[in-house]
Amino acid sequence: MIQIRAIDHIVLRTTRLTEMIDFYCGVLGCTLERTLPDDVGLSQLRAGNALIDLVNVDSKLGHAGGPAPAGTGNNMDHFCLQIAPFKRQALLDYLSSHGIEAGSFETRYGAQGYGQSLYIQDPDGNTVELRAQV
Repeated sequence: MIQIRAIDHIVLRTTRLTEMIDFYCGVLGCTLERTLPDDVGLSQLRAGNALIDLVNVDSKLGHAGGPAPAGTGNNMDHFCLQIAPFKRQALLDYLSSHGIEAGSFETRYGAQGYGQSLYIQDPDGNTVELRAQV
């Protein structure tokens, strides 16, 4: 069984990166934790023990998510749940037993540093990342 510990991060897509950083940092008190190169288009903001990732829609990451946020476009790329440490095959078997297809395991950066994670989709097609600390 999966044991959720916390929300690790959310990923918001935007065409107004500067304004979003100003809002989340200047108004809400987040801090800019790291920024990847402009072509990647990712800025990560510290929000307590979690992260808010901002993805520029006009970047490499942003293009993968489709058109800019609008009435018919999504501004949330995915959200990530921190889970208790797991054995890879046991987690894959558990998900499969519930008819859930899982992506491949990769090492990704999140609110607690690097960890192993994979992507799944909920019944509405929202992408959920399941992640445990390395």
